[in-house]
Amino acid sequence: MKSTTYHLHLETDRKRPRLFHLTEADWAATAKRHRALARRLRVTIGHDNETLGEALKTAHFMVTNGVPPREGLRDRAPHLKWIQSTAAGIDWMMPLDWLPKDVTLTNNTGAHGAKAEESCLMGLLMLQSRMPEVLANQHKHVWDCICTEPIAGKTVVIVGFGDLGQGAGRAAKKLGLKIIAVTRSGTPHRLAGRVIRASRIDSVLPQADFVIVTTPLTAETRNLINHERINRLKPGAGLINIGRAPIIDYAALRERLQRGELGGAVLDVFEQEPLPPDSPWWTTKNTFVLPHIACDDPRYIQRLFDTWFLNFERFLAGKRLKNIVDRALGY
Repeated sequence: MKSTTYHLHLETDRKRPRLFHLTEADWAATAKRHRALARRLRVTIGHDNETLGEALKTAHFMVTNGVPPREGLRDRAPHLKWIQSTAAGIDWMMPLDWLPKDVTLTNNTGAHGAKAEESCLMGLLMLQSRMPEVLANQHKHVWDCICTEPIAGKTVVIVGFGDLGQGAGRAAKKLGLKIIAVTRSGTPHRLAGRVIRASRIDSVLPQADFVIVTTPLTAETRNLINHERINRLKPGAGLINIGRAPIIDYAALRERLQRGELGGAVLDVFEQEPLPPDSPWWTTKNTFVLPHIACDDPRYIQRLFDTWFLNFERFLAGKRLKNIVDRALGY
């Protein structure tokens, strides 16, 4: 009996960072590792919606680094069964009212934990050693012997404890930190000494020597770390954000940093990216600006394709796909 051949369309929005572009070379390299599965596919590759309309007429699956057409997707794509986003966070796709009820949306959660762990390890140590201040002194040719105590025994509050948060938790554990995780459910986790519901975040922020924000951006988490909560942080506390910028009141954060009331910040995400040349964040006191690189590596797309093939195998076996986005929660 002849096996069904499925049409997979790869669509790239060229405005997205180059790292997330779906290239023929990346697909070919990954397909070699999954030859039997790849033979079940007819693959088309498009850019900036130039050929998307024609591809959607026959596509069963789509991998995209952007947002599929919001209007009339079912009519335009009568055979579409599954959309894979290149990203873990899908906040720019929300709300999902454009997504047909019988089309599955999966994200790329699970791809970022290893780099998140390394970046948080680096960020925690830089903040503890007051490296932003040391680096500023270097630029000013100032010799100031800033000595700091070891980091072990201090307290970190990790907001969100999914893939990124657990990566941050592993980093904190290696450094001997006390870990308090803040999650929607408050379910205990082996990596954290305490896990509390997000509704109780006010009770733990004053205890934090460090706060690491990793949670997805949703209606519930937008402005979660607001002006009042920024002011709950004790003097000298450090903050790392590898989640999304709108989760934090950046204006309030910058005020406290400029006044020297916080120990420093490592910020990997901003509301406008690339960060404009005239942004005040470039020169904000005791702040490291990272160009959204904390959780990704150059093999990102090939690893995404590897994960996609594993899910395709599940699809062919009639099994539930992994990384399905909950339409209500937005992740």
